[in-house]
Amino acid sequence: MLQVSLMQQISAWLVPVLLAITVHETSHGLIARYFGDHTAQLQGRLTLNPIKHIDPIGTLLVPAIMLLLPGGFVFGWAKPVPVDWRNFKRPKQDMAWVAAAGPASNLLMGLGWALLARFALVLPDGSWFKTPLLFMGVAGIFINTILMVLNLLPLPPLDGGRVLTGVLPAPYAYRFSRVEPYGFMILLLLLVTGILGVVMWPLVQAAMSAYAGVAGMQPALFQTLLLSLMRS
Repeated sequence: MLQVSLMQQISAWLVPVLLAITVHETSHGLIARYFGDHTAQLQGRLTLNPIKHIDPIGTLLVPAIMLLLPGGFVFGWAKPVPVDWRNFKRPKQDMAWVAAAGPASNLLMGLGWALLARFALVLPDGSWFKTPLLFMGVAGIFINTILMVLNLLPLPPLDGGRVLTGVLPAPYAYRFSRVEPYGFMILLLLLVTGILGVVMWPLVQAAMSAYAGVAGMQPALFQTLLLSLMRS
């Protein structure tokens, strides 16, 4: 395993994490505006300024607590972008597109970070920014894969749950949407029992292997670089 200093870890994770969160939330607002809802724009949320998307509990307190707990798993969330479905011409279908925009943005960002890692691999070994770019690319792939897979789970209020609500026939969509007030507690229960990891990890590994292929590296090399970045 490669030796990576704390400052190298912070510098590798900082930009990918901030972009993953801000672009995800801004994407929801942009698609909502496309379908006629300007709520996010009027509240100044159509921005890549991460401060606008920070939730004091979900972005700061919960991840900080989980960093202190054994297991090395960090969980958190950003402040949701406000969307008013009453401004949509087809509320049910349009909300599904708005929800899908977040994971779609993470999919594209993961591809972008994979291409950055590929560029880093072809740089001469003496280039001082070769290793930083490579680690940043690996971090970007990982965080966007996690956000994409997590948010695609069919559980309200996650994006996947809202997409499913949008495609189900109206009577079933209504019944399914009634799960939303309990969705966060269900998610926490799945997390602490380990079920969430069992469900997510095969999908995360498959996606990261595909991104590693785009980056032009073997999955084993990707895993080595990722473990080096996650080493405490």
